[in-house]
Amino acid sequence: MFAYLARRLAVLAMLAVAAIAGSSERSAAAEPDKLNIAVILSAGIDNAWDGTLIEALERAKAAKPHGLEITWKYTDPLWGDDAGDAMRLFAESGEYDIIWAHSTYSDQVKKLREEFPEILFVVVGSGNEGLGGNQYWVYKRVHEPAYLLGYAAGKLSKSNKLGAVGTFPADDVNDEINAFFAGAKAANPAVERSVAFIESWYDPAKAGEYTNAQIATGADLIFQLTGNFKPCEEAKILCFGNFQDQKAFSPSTVLSSAVAQWDPDVRWIVDEWWAHKAEGKPYAGNTEKRWFGMKDGGSALAPNPELQAKMPEDVQAEIEDLKAKIMAGSFEVPIDASDPKAK
Repeated sequence: MFAYLARRLAVLAMLAVAAIAGSSERSAAAEPDKLNIAVILSAGIDNAWDGTLIEALERAKAAKPHGLEITWKYTDPLWGDDAGDAMRLFAESGEYDIIWAHSTYSDQVKKLREEFPEILFVVVGSGNEGLGGNQYWVYKRVHEPAYLLGYAAGKLSKSNKLGAVGTFPADDVNDEINAFFAGAKAANPAVERSVAFIESWYDPAKAGEYTNAQIATGADLIFQLTGNFKPCEEAKILCFGNFQDQKAFSPSTVLSSAVAQWDPDVRWIVDEWWAHKAEGKPYAGNTEKRWFGMKDGGSALAPNPELQAKMPEDVQAEIEDLKAKIMAGSFEVPIDASDPKAK
């Protein structure tokens, strides 16, 4: 009898070990090795806002976080119902793990996220609503490098008049324009400002018109957020680029650029998706803005080496010192998202 019980216990123990091993193998097998992302674009990959995201995805693909093979498909620029329809098609296909809607799309996501609880939805920038759950809200601020550009402008201006031409007045546009002029004032309290918005994501003619108007009133350096550097070339003055390294667009005028880098944002979202899929953690999307600064790799300064001779060495040294302090966290560029035209 005792021998029988001993043999039975031994068999049960072996079965338990086998079950645990099988469970472990199934758990390991359940870890995903592929990640497919659908990207809803707002302006197109030639636009700095969208193009810099695709560049970050390319870097993530090469880095293979968690060993993942990352692929994506992006749309033409879409808004409103068209964007919502595209999201639904991506979700219903069952092929996409993350739907990254690269602008103000929380209204569209709100209609889908509960119906597709396994998909991680991303919305980006100002104007969104923090819904939490499986919607994550990515934010981007480049006010820190914009401050450094403004400091350079304040030191270099001979007329003491600076211009800025923006797209739309919004929290994450106003902050960088205000930071630019704050940097300029810190370098040269005598500077005067001129701000215009073209009220469009892409309108070269209007951007040119507003830039020319600022140059005509004496602005000798322009913070160009709309991508049209022709007026600067014609007037033979220096400009500053925005959101991507734009020296290639106008090598003779773009002295430096404030660059958006989405790498830490992409890694954060991939990590959240991985934790849900591989570790069973519930999605916990943020309801408040979250952004990564210069010290976190979320933004950067991109000088134009061919034009560095136009900046005195002592000014370059001051900018490098300020940059080092920002990176170390010992100097904080204030966030001012108020209307820059009202100042």
